[in-house]
Amino acid sequence: MLLTPLLHPEINAVLATAGHHSKVLIADGNYPASTTLGPNARLVSLNLAPGVVTVTQVLEALVGVIPVEKAETMMYETTGPYALDADPPVWQEYRSVFDRAGLSIELKPIDKWDFYPAVNTPDLALTIQTADQQRFANLLLTIGIRMD
Repeated sequence: MLLTPLLHPEINAVLATAGHHSKVLIADGNYPASTTLGPNARLVSLNLAPGVVTVTQVLEALVGVIPVEKAETMMYETTGPYALDADPPVWQEYRSVFDRAGLSIELKPIDKWDFYPAVNTPDLALTIQTADQQRFANLLLTIGIRMD
């Protein structure tokens, strides 16, 4: 039995072999994970039912087991049917998770159409597909270095 906040064997296996600058995408339920997977990435599907499991829940587990160096989000649309006029509420959830973990991480939005190529790279180690129904909930983490 593991004494970490993350118990999923496949996710643990991928994270154990990932190193500094490796990336992890926590994808929302609308993200096309199977068609935008990086060439070296593993896809783990945690999308049991709409809203189960969420990106925030996965993030809470990950910050307990990997050093997070950078966090990037998919920038929300400001026009069209999915437009928002402010940061998606889920982004504040991410900030709260980082704060509770004692991390000084600033969310850095990437333009929606630049986000897809940013995750389709050789340094993407893992995509975790969730069933999060919140708009623009995708979160790309860069793994830092262990300092202890």
